[in-house]
Amino acid sequence: MQPTIEYRIKPPKGLSLNLKEIWQYKELFYFFTWRDIKVKYKQTALGFLWAVLQPLLTMLIFAFFFGNLLNVPSDGIPYPIFAFSGLIIWNVFAGGLTSSANSMVSNANIIKKIYFPRLIIPMSSILVAAFDFFMSFVVFVGLMIYYHITFSWMLFVYVPASLLLTIVTVFGAGSLLAALNVKYRDFRYVIPFLVQALMFLTPVIYPVSIITYPWAKYLIALNPMSGAVNLIRGAITQTPPDMQLLLISVISAVVLFFAGLLYFKKTESYFADIA
Repeated sequence: MQPTIEYRIKPPKGLSLNLKEIWQYKELFYFFTWRDIKVKYKQTALGFLWAVLQPLLTMLIFAFFFGNLLNVPSDGIPYPIFAFSGLIIWNVFAGGLTSSANSMVSNANIIKKIYFPRLIIPMSSILVAAFDFFMSFVVFVGLMIYYHITFSWMLFVYVPASLLLTIVTVFGAGSLLAALNVKYRDFRYVIPFLVQALMFLTPVIYPVSIITYPWAKYLIALNPMSGAVNLIRGAITQTPPDMQLLLISVISAVVLFFAGLLYFKKTESYFADIA
């Protein structure tokens, strides 16, 4: 008689991304991301062009009201470039946060039927926002050429750093809100308001230089997206960002990343029951 072999499946101890397991399911990134992209632009006449038109049309509105009528400073660069640079990185945050925060609820049927690392779902939602960024960035480069903005090495350093800081921020906040949204459906109403309010607390349509109170600059720097926007602007103006303010934004992003990951991993065992 052969001895009975038991297999016990237990969650990993402590805080872990389960990178090995996520890598085993790496094909799901492609399927979830491509599915969400197709759903997002399905039955639209312009299709993927909306990824470009949304920030472009918003930039034109901001340039008219804030640049022409209100004469908002723009750090010595044309206001359309100033606004568009902030919008393309802000849209990664806004789109990624909204999608990832609602991702667990919108994928409830899949979660209940099959097992796979749950973190793949909010991660894939963020990749959709990154896809829109790369399409908008092509237009951004065209605008820089049109306005005769000099290309420098900073563009190839600060832009990836800005995108990385944004993705880290979205992943942390999106994972936290995705887990909270499963249990408390009130967050579906909180998220749009949160995104709208944060836009005015991020220097998208105004420069940090117009803030005269030092304490207010530090307060805004607690918003990681403030550092991300200032980084991409620094690539255009060819001026290094304030490293002290940037460090505050980076620390805030890292804290938010681990807080969101910790809460997500702590509660993910209940997702299939209450999603």
